[in-house]
Amino acid sequence: MSRIGDELKKLSIIIPVFNEQETIVELLERVVRQPLPNEIQKELIIIESNSKDDTRALIQNFINRTPETSLLKFKLILQEKALGKGSAARAGLAAATGDIILIQDGDLEYETNDYPLLLEPLITGHAEFVLGSRHLSAGSWKIRKFEESPLKAFYMNLGGFLFHTGFNILYGVKLTDPTTMYKVFLRKCIDGVVFECNRFDFDFELVAKLIRLGYPPLEVPVSYKSRGFEKGKKVNIFRDPFMWVKSIVKYRFKPIQLEKQK
Repeated sequence: MSRIGDELKKLSIIIPVFNEQETIVELLERVVRQPLPNEIQKELIIIESNSKDDTRALIQNFINRTPETSLLKFKLILQEKALGKGSAARAGLAAATGDIILIQDGDLEYETNDYPLLLEPLITGHAEFVLGSRHLSAGSWKIRKFEESPLKAFYMNLGGFLFHTGFNILYGVKLTDPTTMYKVFLRKCIDGVVFECNRFDFDFELVAKLIRLGYPPLEVPVSYKSRGFEKGKKVNIFRDPFMWVKSIVKYRFKPIQLEKQK
């Protein structure tokens, strides 16, 4: 066990949640059950954005019936209004106290049993920022397969390919999946960094700023099973692409804002 691994004692798992009553309990059960290497403590930070279904009550019931231990702690942030995944993730980052931070969606598109694979490069000191790439596993840019809407799947796959290509050109990198949900990094990478995006443009903002700060991500393959819009996917295919373009360009050139020292 490396010296670096010994220093990493806590993993903050940030879980933004909105209208996920069909998946949230199973997702939380998977996260709680998932063993971590080196007896790293899990700090589950759940940000519930005033869902219109029973998501909030299900989360509260789950926390009430799941005892905390020396390796498991909960933080529940209840937002009054849903402003988007980015807004919820930023609230989670502000509350995180872990040595490592991992972002986890409230659905079941990704597998929590990939946690050890994602953490290994950080524990061994081979990386400070890791992306779980869906494309490395699929061996293709066609990662979304919506049975109920193949046209939307094609549109999103093609859009993802174009946005990723544009991001790589502008930032001088060769990433296969900068918009993956699985973003895992050492806490020190974002110390003092101010984030501002509220929706899915936060994905590009986070990766862009860490790259510019000198933390190029290491990609590892992860499992992925896409869900369609009828099952709760929340990307707005008419609104969000314009925000992604703005985010990619803006954070390539805008000075990175840091918190003012008190």
